[in-house]
Amino acid sequence: MLNTIIVIDDERDFLESVRRGLLTSGFRNVHLESNPQKAVEHFREGGIFDLALIDITMPGMNGVELLEVIKNISPDTECIMVTALNEAGVAVECLRKGAYDYLVKPISREDLVLKIGRALERKRLLDIVSLKKSKTLPRLVFPKAFRSIITRSSSVRSILREAELHAVSNVPILITGESGTGKELLARAIHDASPRAGHPFIAVNMASLTDTLFDAEFFGHTKGAFTGAEKDRAGHLEYANHGTLFLDEIGTIPPELQGKLLRVFQEGEYIKLGTSMPRKVDVRFVAATNADLERLMAAGKFRKDLYYRLKGAWLPLPPLKEREGDIPILINHFLDELSGPERGVTMDEDALGLLLGYEYPGNIRELRSIIQSAFNLARDRRITVQTLPSYLRKLKAGLGSQPSLRTGEIVPLWQVEKDHILHVYEQTGRNKSQTARFLGIGLNTLRRKLAAFDRK
Repeated sequence: MLNTIIVIDDERDFLESVRRGLLTSGFRNVHLESNPQKAVEHFREGGIFDLALIDITMPGMNGVELLEVIKNISPDTECIMVTALNEAGVAVECLRKGAYDYLVKPISREDLVLKIGRALERKRLLDIVSLKKSKTLPRLVFPKAFRSIITRSSSVRSILREAELHAVSNVPILITGESGTGKELLARAIHDASPRAGHPFIAVNMASLTDTLFDAEFFGHTKGAFTGAEKDRAGHLEYANHGTLFLDEIGTIPPELQGKLLRVFQEGEYIKLGTSMPRKVDVRFVAATNADLERLMAAGKFRKDLYYRLKGAWLPLPPLKEREGDIPILINHFLDELSGPERGVTMDEDALGLLLGYEYPGNIRELRSIIQSAFNLARDRRITVQTLPSYLRKLKAGLGSQPSLRTGEIVPLWQVEKDHILHVYEQTGRNKSQTARFLGIGLNTLRRKLAAFDRK
């Protein structure tokens, strides 16, 4: 698992034994330290540890003293104490000073993994509560896993951090949001940030599964299981074993098939067509929908028990129009994808203004299609209003047909230029290179104008 654990004990044999046990159980990031003073240095130097396993009896600084120091430096680190003597007084003192639990030597691997798993699950839940209360922009621990999601929006960044916290567990996740908001991208990122990253990610469009195909597609079949079954075939569950199964458009699955899916959730097993023996499966489920599942439940079209199984964690993705500051950076990202960052495709002010003011009912998918179309039609590597789709040009024409301003409302040209430049500058998060590119002016020209506007 991706959680980071530090084990602190002056006995090297014990440290190596714990490392082997944890690595065998799937924990990847296990650090060993035999000197409590050096362990303190790791924390003071900014080391981030989800859990510390601390021996109570050590020379120089005992475990109780070390516990206090660690909790002062890193209060979010869960601590489990290890003792050779089952002394109730010491255990109570450790718990009072912030330890999650304690273990008595000798420790079986089963007890060790069980206690650590419970401590890490508690930490995950507390981190989610803290995230929802925090007013600061969250920092991703594994940004590489989420690199495909382009955003500067604080609300989306919070969702990504919560997704990252859920990723290290096996809890099923339900992603909701309008069509085109990036639900599958988020599901893939969760998989990449999870301990299952080295195993398959299988995406299934549930709307494409008919009643007659469901069993064969989901559970697989043996040769001769039904007419036309000419050979054995694995199903989605078998392909996704040890990995992640993404159930897209989960709201479209007919009620009669929902019970079959629920059994897999409850029992962790399925029966392949043509056989009678249940097969165990180890799959992490992530589902997505743009439908209102609660409304479907009220209408009797979606099972409540399946809904609550799916919604172990809920990640609602906002529409693009609510993602502050994301439209310009997405435009720039799509242009870079299409032409490369060095090729200098520019966009005139009217085109950019129209794109920034549009509400995108098709969300990110629609924006990408617009940029792709405009890029294909651009002459001299410049996107103008004329290269945008006709429905956007009609919107521009409608705005342009409004009554003229009265003389007293006319704004000087220099003020219009200043307001527009500063608006684009703020939309790009004060990125001068992106602003110059959107405006179709040189970077030095932009710098001079910003200096004149008393902006840096």
